[in-house]
Amino acid sequence: MAANANIVFLGTAEFAVPILQALIENDQKPVLVITRPDQPAGRKQLLQAPPVKPVARKAGIPVSQPERRQPLDVLLRQAKPDVCILAAYGTLIKKETLAIPRFGFINIHPSLLPLYRGPAPVQNAILNGDEWSGVTVMLLDEQMDHGPTLAQEKLAVLPTDTAVTLTDRLAVLATDLMLRTLPDYLAGALQPKAQDEARATYTSIITREDGLIQWSKPAEAIERQFRAFLPWPGVYTHVQGKRLKIVNLSVLEGNFKADGALGTVFLADKKGLAVKCGQGAVCLGRVQVEGKKEMSAAEFLRGYPRCVGWVLM
Repeated sequence: MAANANIVFLGTAEFAVPILQALIENDQKPVLVITRPDQPAGRKQLLQAPPVKPVARKAGIPVSQPERRQPLDVLLRQAKPDVCILAAYGTLIKKETLAIPRFGFINIHPSLLPLYRGPAPVQNAILNGDEWSGVTVMLLDEQMDHGPTLAQEKLAVLPTDTAVTLTDRLAVLATDLMLRTLPDYLAGALQPKAQDEARATYTSIITREDGLIQWSKPAEAIERQFRAFLPWPGVYTHVQGKRLKIVNLSVLEGNFKADGALGTVFLADKKGLAVKCGQGAVCLGRVQVEGKKEMSAAEFLRGYPRCVGWVLM
């Protein structure tokens, strides 16, 4: 890899961690890491550092955590980067800021751009049942995930993938692709390629409400929703006026008979509790009633013996 490049790294989420570690381990240690401010987390709302922060601190790299309204210009002009590398940073960069490093901003995005621009590409790949995902190394411009691409690589989406496992595998792929792409780009050996705007699709920020199950959907779609939103926001429904979090579920295989409206709870022979969907049904593995501890479906049935026939909303 080309030596002596002055790099500033911008990243926040777990996806960015192996990329930062790879730069450090390959003699391209950034002169500065910029990440989002610590955020309150958990029931006690204690401040929690972004995942990249302890990695940078351990490597002796200065860390800056500007508030959303604070300009990056001052930090970057002081650091004088040749190039900025961005991965899962979580904030759009203004046009005038993009012009500061002479080689611009390189972004590593976990999708095959122009598909799934925006904040939730991994979740949407699972939700839509895609066979393939991938990573794109690109140059940032002032529009979201719009700039020209430098390199792409595909990765098969496994039928068991959750947002966590797919993100982890994409991060490994992204790290390798970035290490191969960066020296060629800095040497002027890569020609950036404009994205095909006719194929562009966009994703939105995921909210807690996205986890609400619509029982009119096919069982396979609900199972994908469960995997896409694991661990957050998770999937849930309502029963007897209370929120019921579905901690684990699977598609009910084989023949079965389910009477009643969509969302009706029924017994699926030895497979336990199941719920009627628009097409097929899902088995409930573990659940959590609002205000109570997580329990297995069998424990739920013992605690609510009249739940068979309930309609989940």
